[in-house]
Parts: sequence; C-alpha cells; structure tokens
Amino acid sequence: MKERDMAGSAAIVGAGIAGLACASRLTEAGWRVTLFDKGRGPGGRMASKVVTAQGACFAFDYGAQYLTARDPAFVAQVRDWERQGVAAPWPAMGDDAWVGVPGMNALVTHMAAALDVRWSTHIRALRRDADGWRLDHDEMAEGPFDVAVLALPAEQTAGLAAPIDPALVELARAHPSDPCWTVLLGFDAGFSAPDILSAADPIDWAARNSAKPGRKGGEAWTIHATADWSRRHVESDRTSVTASLLRALEERVGTLPVPVHATAHRWRYARSGKAGVGAYHQADTGLAACGDWMIAPRVESAWLSGRQAADLVMA
Repeated sequence: MKERDMAGSAAIVGAGIAGLACASRLTEAGWRVTLFDKGRGPGGRMASKVVTAQGACFAFDYGAQYLTARDPAFVAQVRDWERQGVAAPWPAMGDDAWVGVPGMNALVTHMAAALDVRWSTHIRALRRDADGWRLDHDEMAEGPFDVAVLALPAEQTAGLAAPIDPALVELARAHPSDPCWTVLLGFDAGFSAPDILSAADPIDWAARNSAKPGRKGGEAWTIHATADWSRRHVESDRTSVTASLLRALEERVGTLPVPVHATAHRWRYARSGKAGVGAYHQADTGLAACGDWMIAPRVESAWLSGRQAADLVMA
C-alpha cells in the first residue's frame, strides 16, 4: 500500500515553529493536517512588528532575537530559507547565527503559508470518542481527527492535557517556562553604543534591532529583562517596566535621546524548560506533544521536536 493511502488526519494545537514543523512533515507524508492557534496571525514567540511614530518607522523583533543552526537537518532547512529569501546569517552573533528577514516572524509566515492554519481559534478542551479526537473552541467542535498534537508551552500543554493524560501533565509541570518583560524603544536619532550588549541584571539582552541583516527603519532597540527580574515584576504595569529598563539601558550606554516610541510586552511563557525527551507520544490514544521545552530553549529545538513528534505519530 502506498504511504499516502496509509495516512490519517491530525489536529495540531499551536502554530509556532514546533507545530508548523510537525505539520509540514505530516503533510509531506500525505496526512490531512489542521492547525489551530489563538493568535491573530503568524508570530507567537517569533513575534515581529513595524511601528510608525512621529513620521518614522521602526522594525522590532520582540520574541526570539535570532536562531542558531547546528543539527544537520536544521542547517539544511535554514539554508533553504536563505535561498527563499526569508533568512540571513547574522555574523555578529556567531557563525551559526541566523535571523528571519525582514523580521523573525518571516519564518513562521513562510512555513504557515503552505498549511491549513486556523488563526484566532482558541482551543479550550480536547476529548476523545469512538471516532477520534475532537477539539472544542468558542465557535464549535472540530473533528474527528486520528491524532491530536499539542505544540504549546509547557504550562498550556499541562492545562489542555490535564483531563486526558496525567503522564504528559507531570512532564510539562516539571519543566516550566520563565517569564520575560520585553521593552521596545525607537529613537529619532542614532547614538554611540555597541549593537549588542552583554547581560547584566536587569537586562538579559539588549540590541540595536535595526543593525540586523535585512532590517529597514530607524534606530530600534529591543531589551529583554532577566528571568528573575521579570518574575519579580510580572504583574507590574507596562509604563513602570518601560521606565525601569530604559533607565537600565541608559546606565549601560550613557545619556540617551528621548525615545519617540516606547512600549513593553510581557511574555508569561518565554524561555522554556529542558525536558530532554525530544517529543511525546501515546500510541494507544494518538495524543502527541512537541515544543522547545521538550529539548532546550532554542528555535532549533522547537523545529526538531516538531519533526520528532511527526515521526512518532507516523511510526
């Protein structure tokens, strides 16, 4: 029997790098795959945006700042993205460092374009009956599907899996994510400072986003706070967080011009845990899970985990 004749149907909750990598591999094998994501469009923790303020445009990556490619399969994938114009090397961060072009979300957008993704669809519950998996969201129930894959941060995975898979819940709860406050600053003039600043509390990462390959626009800076600082201030308001991290940047580089754009974004689930298991699959129920937290907090890990989940499902 041909592989396509043996293929089934899969529902994937989460259309980030892990979910999209899983979907791509299953689709290539002839599976019918539908992805569901509560976001309004591609991005998630690969989020990017362009902001206009006082007549100037600023391009920001405010999730993952870059990715590294070391596994041979992922290196080949990134090289293919480069050929298609959606990725470029970033030598300033090392020989294996890359960015999406024109923003980090370009990679998610590119992967999602060839797949059936239902954006703005928040899956509230999963349940299995005699016909397969069904997924409940605010509008209706979807299904049945032969396989359900959770491609979410550990905390959200635990929430959806709680009524159906205690082992997955235990694994997810043992590897929680760190929060992260991120501040985006746009200036109407450049200033003297290194393009990338080393970590020093409360700043875990600060960089001139406009210095990355393929970026256009004015002087744009992204600041990620450390996990400890973010945890202590997780319920603080955006105004005070922006002021604190702007002050911390000024302490590092000297007096700054007044930003024409300044805002903060709170990531409750930013840097993932490290379960070190690759991916999760229960063959008897057809439930699988993947994500960077299954391996390590890297974009490459999310991609590899998604591929491994697909392989487990197909096996």
